[in-house]
Amino acid sequence: MCQIDSKLSLKNFLEADRIALGVENNLKNFLFDYVWRYQIILRKLEYVINCKKPKILRFYYRYRLKRLGSRLGFSIPPNVFGPGLCIAHIGPIIVNSAAKIGSNCRIHVCVNIGTAAGHEFKAPKIGKNCYIGPGVKMYGDIEIGDNVAFGANAVVNKSFPKGNCTLGGIPAKVISDKTSEGFLVKAWPLKR
Repeated sequence: MCQIDSKLSLKNFLEADRIALGVENNLKNFLFDYVWRYQIILRKLEYVINCKKPKILRFYYRYRLKRLGSRLGFSIPPNVFGPGLCIAHIGPIIVNSAAKIGSNCRIHVCVNIGTAAGHEFKAPKIGKNCYIGPGVKMYGDIEIGDNVAFGANAVVNKSFPKGNCTLGGIPAKVISDKTSEGFLVKAWPLKR
């Protein structure tokens, strides 16, 4: 998975996120679209961490991210999501720092991506082009392939490495061969 390691990659990640979110790049959206502002701060924090910028900048962006995240209900650590992240709504979203999610992910409210009990660093690894519906819970050392759509309130506790399907139910199983196509905007790679 690619990371933000330069000003150019920061710009590209932000552009992919903006396209995926469907917002225009203007002052009005920066001031009043809190989800977009949260994603900007998240990406800037990733930049200052990965490029080993001064600690004061890391503290500043971490503080801003935590403060805005507590207002919006988001707990998303840096360097988890690839480019093209789209947070669909304000509401509780909790992601473990050990999770890895590929490019072009659309995530809805009440999603929890974490570890199984007693396994601190074994979190899900999810491929690119995934749609995570409302209320989805994923936990444990599992691997999910590309182009997967997760149905509302699915509980995913085992791997589906092939991808290209829709998962749903408790526990999750393949309910359709329909992929995430049409549920999200594929903003990455950027088209110039």
